[in-house]
Amino acid sequence: MFVKVRSLALLAALAVYPVGALRAQAIAPAKVAIINAQKAVADTAEIKKAQAILEAKYKPRTDEINQLQTELQNIQTQLRSPNIAPDKEAQLNADGTRKQRELQRMNEDLQSDFDHDRQDVLSKTGRQMQEVVRKLAVERGYDVVIDVTNTVYYKPVLDITSDATAAYDKAYPAK
Repeated sequence: MFVKVRSLALLAALAVYPVGALRAQAIAPAKVAIINAQKAVADTAEIKKAQAILEAKYKPRTDEINQLQTELQNIQTQLRSPNIAPDKEAQLNADGTRKQRELQRMNEDLQSDFDHDRQDVLSKTGRQMQEVVRKLAVERGYDVVIDVTNTVYYKPVLDITSDATAAYDKAYPAK
């Protein structure tokens, strides 16, 4: 009987130990960091360079759109002039309608092409930033990194946004 009671006590002690160990681990505070992922990506040298490249790439088309807008304004000014001949007015209205359609098409094409190029850059940079943040978290022992957009309150000391941008620029220097 003594052996039986002793075995039960030993089993009970072993059964309680893992629960106690798990409870101690669950209570241990997590090391948390906060990041403004959008700002971290936007502040990288690569994004700044890509923005300049995109602006230069689309400048000729933007200039063409601006020129067409100026032509439309000139047509509107001519249409407002007194004593305009009916045939001249008809021609100006036809030209204005044609140029307006052309302007709308050019604006839509420019926006679509620009958005596509921009999305390609942001997608690539976003994936790379996630890798950088993951490495930064492992190096510093963070258990979780939370984006600031979903955070109600945090202490500024927890913010690693600028550290992530610096680490990104080091890992992926703008060429």
